[in-house]
Amino acid sequence: MKQAIIITIGDELLIGQVVDTNSAWMAQQLNRWGFEVHAIVSVHDNAEQIVSALDDAVQCADLVLLTGGLGPTKDDITKHTLCRYFGAELVYRQDIREHLEQLYANRPDVLNRLTDTQCLFPANATLLRNAVGSAQAMLWEHQSSSFSHHTSTVISMPGVPYEMMWIMEHSVEPLFQASSDITHRTIQVTGIPESALAILIEDWENALPNGIHLAYLPKDGIIRLRLSGYGVPVEMVERERHKLLELLNAHDPNLVVATEDKPIEVLVGEALKHRHLTVATAESCTGGKIAQLLNRHPGSSAFYYGSVVAYDNSVKQHVLGVSLQDLDSFGAVSEPVVRQMADGVRRLLHTDYAIATSGIAGPDGGTPDKPVGTVWIAISTPEETYAQCFQLGKLREQITDRATLKALIWLLKILNK
Repeated sequence: MKQAIIITIGDELLIGQVVDTNSAWMAQQLNRWGFEVHAIVSVHDNAEQIVSALDDAVQCADLVLLTGGLGPTKDDITKHTLCRYFGAELVYRQDIREHLEQLYANRPDVLNRLTDTQCLFPANATLLRNAVGSAQAMLWEHQSSSFSHHTSTVISMPGVPYEMMWIMEHSVEPLFQASSDITHRTIQVTGIPESALAILIEDWENALPNGIHLAYLPKDGIIRLRLSGYGVPVEMVERERHKLLELLNAHDPNLVVATEDKPIEVLVGEALKHRHLTVATAESCTGGKIAQLLNRHPGSSAFYYGSVVAYDNSVKQHVLGVSLQDLDSFGAVSEPVVRQMADGVRRLLHTDYAIATSGIAGPDGGTPDKPVGTVWIAISTPEETYAQCFQLGKLREQITDRATLKALIWLLKILNK
């Protein structure tokens, strides 16, 4: 099986100023192309660290992907470090200059002497085009000096995520066509502890054929069961997937929430779009997190109409039409209030469905009857309005994240009935 190593470069990654999303995205693509990611390494903007990481990588990896440090400023040292590593001199490329002039045609101030240094390119590297940025990707074929004479393909790309993604999809992927060596299938399960799930499917898991492995990936109320086949026919993986689904459904038809590896909000959006239905949200304790997830993906305007973040009771009353008497009698975190919030926003925004949340996210505000972590969620549908109370932990962010996911899972289950 082909091995890949990812090296991300930048001080900002190691001090936590920037979250490394590049590695996760690249790893997904590499798996799809038939590579197993052997390691992901982050290093400082330091020539010695870059060289050390690259030395280790080329000894065992068929493909080494580097991101970061290709800008025009003094702290961007990756290109010069790689030139020394591969014994390359920099030559001025007029085709890169023409690309820059076209890219910045409406921003002539960007075409200064620093930007012009992006036209310097290693003479012994292959240029991989970057149509959306100034730094072009570089490719080398490197043979290690070890006895095995192992050959690695080394590709250096910008660290800006949308530039890296464009290069991967348009310039790198054509070099490595998708392989059938690796197959992944994912089932998303909810409503059961991980340990109980493992016991439930223990006999099936123990009987898995050679080359097929199961991974448990739990997060905030969902457990993703990833079934991976390495060097085995896709049909064999599908057969085991079918057995697992039968086992789960026989135990409890409500366990399986999805049979593909997509975010829950994407699956909700697809279900709504397929049925030509719409949704709105009225959020108190979740503060707009449900709305953010629903509209973060392209095409959400087809099903998502909007949200009212009704944190203060006056907004619940005057915008959503919640009864002042119920607010006084039952409190904002209660079944009557959350039902009226869901019905109110569905009526206000003229949608088919609506989600509402109201809870105590803490760290203050809890009582013996309603401790921190108490969250009421309601789903308003054309037929009726459902409401349920959940206890979702003690940490504020944990509570809001879990409430957001609970609400979306519940709506998905209602849509798929």
